[in-house]
Amino acid sequence: QVQLVESGGGLVQAGGSLRLSCAASGRTFSNYAIGWFRQAPGKKREFVAAITSTGGSTYYANSVKGRFTISRDNTKNTVYLQMNSLNAEYTAIYYCVTTLFPDVFLRLWFSTEGRYNYWGQGTQVTVSS
Repeated sequence: QVQLVESGGGLVQAGGSLRLSCAASGRTFSNYAIGWFRQAPGKKREFVAAITSTGGSTYYANSVKGRFTISRDNTKNTVYLQMNSLNAEYTAIYYCVTTLFPDVFLRLWFSTEGRYNYWGQGTQVTVSS
């Protein structure tokens, strides 16, 4: 059974930064892509970022490019999402996700929610203005 546990969320002032972590267990972490989605109040869940199994390729939603950085440490079975220059529009629950699909063609489906089979419980990020 795959488990994903997010941490690092909280309350931050506009302009501030947070680093989310996602600790994975239950299978060989380094074999699979990991992603982040978010859901803001009253809005649909949306893709944020994804990273291939080796960390060699990363993908971002246009809304976070230049502000967010996804990375992974396969020795620690952990993925990180560094979020900088935050503003109120980034207030949301952030979910860590992973997939059963090989990531060789991740570039074709990285933002497709249905491709991700396992979801964490989410961590709340609140940005105060």
